[in-house]
Amino acid sequence: MLNIECPHCGARPEHEFRCGGDAHVVRPPLSASGETWAEYLFGHDNPKGDQTERWCHSFGCGLWFNVIRDTVSHEIRAVYPITAQRPEQAA
Repeated sequence: MLNIECPHCGARPEHEFRCGGDAHVVRPPLSASGETWAEYLFGHDNPKGDQTERWCHSFGCGLWFNVIRDTVSHEIRAVYPITAQRPEQAA
């Protein structure tokens, strides 16, 4: 089981959190074509290695934040606020 470091509550077990998918993905405008929306909804990369994800501490503070997680080892390399840019040292 992962222990995730909530930036607001500290380290907590994984079952307190929910993953919200890829972070820093720009949502298309409502007027975008069906093909654009299909790509946004279903055309995700599945990288091996570091991936940036949004997480919510749903059974804690209820706040969202970003995590950089290695998809092979599940090691969490960085945790940072939802409004911040991806840290360069973790890239």
